[in-house]
Amino acid sequence: MAGAQNLAKDPQFRVPNIFVIANIHPVSAWALVILGLGAVFVCALAVLRIARRAGVRTPRDVGLQVFGRLYARFFQDLRVHGREHIPTSNAPGPLIVVANHTAGIDPILLTAAGHFQIRWVMAQDMRLPALTWLWRWQRVIFVSRSGQDRGAVREALAHLEGGGVLGIFPEGGLERPSRQVRRFQRGVGLLIHRSRAPVLPMVIEGTPQIDPAWASLWRRGRARITAHEIIDYAGSGLSGVEIAEDLRERYLAWTGWPANNAPRRDSDAAQPPPVALAGAPIDEAHEDAA
Repeated sequence: MAGAQNLAKDPQFRVPNIFVIANIHPVSAWALVILGLGAVFVCALAVLRIARRAGVRTPRDVGLQVFGRLYARFFQDLRVHGREHIPTSNAPGPLIVVANHTAGIDPILLTAAGHFQIRWVMAQDMRLPALTWLWRWQRVIFVSRSGQDRGAVREALAHLEGGGVLGIFPEGGLERPSRQVRRFQRGVGLLIHRSRAPVLPMVIEGTPQIDPAWASLWRRGRARITAHEIIDYAGSGLSGVEIAEDLRERYLAWTGWPANNAPRRDSDAAQPPPVALAGAPIDEAHEDAA
């Protein structure tokens, strides 16, 4: 310690110039510093812009929103077609986003495709205790595959009536084999009928095809999302069941994929998707009563 103090008092001692050590001209070095600060400023503005358009409010919301977009763009190579059909507002509700279900990462990709937050409906048997904080933050609506969750339906309807956006996978499980359109759960059509909310249909493909669903998080993909024109069934005169059938026919026409009418296997229930509407807790009697 004493040696260091004596060295500091030595008139011949000079603090090393980091620019000289790095063999960088001072002018060039300061230019790099200014460019670096400018890059940080631009990134900060971009983050705030994303947060403002997505309607997020807390730092955690901002961080997760930005992470989701970066993950979708650079790890899953996400490309979105039909952007003109996706609302640019951060509060476009009431709105129901529906999509085919290819992998566990589908909710992340679909959320990244828009500028608004989506409240997802999820199968109760996928409620992992370790992710309780995530379910609460996302305000996920859990439903039972038995179809006996009328409370969940009331919560979903209340969310839509309050101008929210709801996300649902009508097939109620992962597409296996891929690039086939499975039967749509009738509960989806009944929810659309009851809420009278417009529907934003999206087709997703190119995600990692791997089971269980969560494993797709760690696999790279070439995800492609195609958004189609928003459908308003409110004045169609169709029943809930007919809406589900009509929606499925549209997906068959859009994709050109074959229809898969086979009943869902037990393995699908054992390894359900992380987000799905599986088992409709609304029956025809409740629809007619509405």
